[in-house]
Amino acid sequence: MNNHSLKVAEQKRELRAQFREKRMALTAEEKSQRDSAVCRYAVNLAAFRYANCVLMYAPTRYEIDVMPIAEEALRRGKKVYFPRCCKEKKTMTYHMVSSFDELTKDAYGILAPPESAPAYSVSDKSTVLCLIPGLIYDRYGYRVGYGGGYYDRFLTEFEGCKMGVIYSDFIIERVPKGHFDHKVDIMLTEKNVRIPLES
Repeated sequence: MNNHSLKVAEQKRELRAQFREKRMALTAEEKSQRDSAVCRYAVNLAAFRYANCVLMYAPTRYEIDVMPIAEEALRRGKKVYFPRCCKEKKTMTYHMVSSFDELTKDAYGILAPPESAPAYSVSDKSTVLCLIPGLIYDRYGYRVGYGGGYYDRFLTEFEGCKMGVIYSDFIIERVPKGHFDHKVDIMLTEKNVRIPLES
């Protein structure tokens, strides 16, 4: 790892510690209200309405709960996929579900689809929307996640619409950016939908 990469990694660690604490400080009521607002905005977006496939994430305790979006996508007859993580390779694949009952906890304690379920392929030319969680985003659409690098690897080949999901007060001016970081096309918050600035 070169000096630039080391510096970026250290800056990201500091930001993670700061904003993880801030997120954990939210009351359950405040979090619930914010999450509901995020979901209401999402299902009214053209990017959601016209998507044939929606790539979701199963939220951990402190992440924004987007399950109502998945529920609405299933209700509208869209293909809904959730990720499976391979801890050894640090890679992620998406598998289709038709019910939340198909999700079970993985090695991380996160709900994941069965490996035998149909997998999403980046060669699929359907209109695809991918929801991407982050601990922090910046005004240019770059994110700091939890440090696994799973999304960065997946997004290298993904060509659909990338939608960052974030609370409005977790968007800062700039996040430290590495060579393999990807920006999103849209940022969805509890207050509005933002188009990232040009770098």
